[in-house]
Amino acid sequence: MSSEPILELVGVSTDIGQYHILRGVDLNVPANTVTMLLGRNGAGKTTTLRSIMGHWRCHEGRIFFDGVDITKMPTAEIARAGIGYVPEHMGIFSDLTVEENMRLAAIQGPIDSARLDWIFGVFPALKTFWRSAAGTLSGGQKQMLSIARAMIEERKLYLIDEPTKGLAPAIVTTMARALNDLKRQGAAILLVEQNFAVAQALGDYSDVMDDGRIVWSGAMSRLSENAELQQKLMGLSLAGS
Repeated sequence: MSSEPILELVGVSTDIGQYHILRGVDLNVPANTVTMLLGRNGAGKTTTLRSIMGHWRCHEGRIFFDGVDITKMPTAEIARAGIGYVPEHMGIFSDLTVEENMRLAAIQGPIDSARLDWIFGVFPALKTFWRSAAGTLSGGQKQMLSIARAMIEERKLYLIDEPTKGLAPAIVTTMARALNDLKRQGAAILLVEQNFAVAQALGDYSDVMDDGRIVWSGAMSRLSENAELQQKLMGLSLAGS
């Protein structure tokens, strides 16, 4: 890979109860790139993101962010170090307004007005419903809010779990544009995504998981151009999905 990793997982294993979910994951996310984390359902992708954030503690291995060992850090400290996280199930506060959700996400202090204007430009609906309860938003608008909360302060790395799942094509396009903006700003992104068009458009690199391990790493272009490799790694042709 062409640039130094902003994130490095070395031999990470995570158990949840009696289940061995991650089994020695080795993963590098280069700085200033988008790395796609791909694989079948249940392969361990979400557990990988949650282990990085400290929601679930790995029992073996080490996690390094920007050269610092964050393996045992509390989740709040990991976030303050410069990692934004968008969980698969959004993680918004339905009873609070859009504004209140955004202000709670600004952990470094008051919201920067210029950055908020940029977010409104990317997601105009959030400006329209600024004073509305988040629970009244549509599914697509809630997903916009979830991503905007992670984007409200500039981060070195974003972990994003299936941001386009179940969304209409027009909203998928909006999401992809927002993620592309983050990429252009120089952030690194580790993105779990089932929509191949989005993965192909945004991904610089890809890592494929199976049974709690990374089984293939390389350029996203190599994977997207090779249907036989897709079939071998994931049992499907991404080009047909």
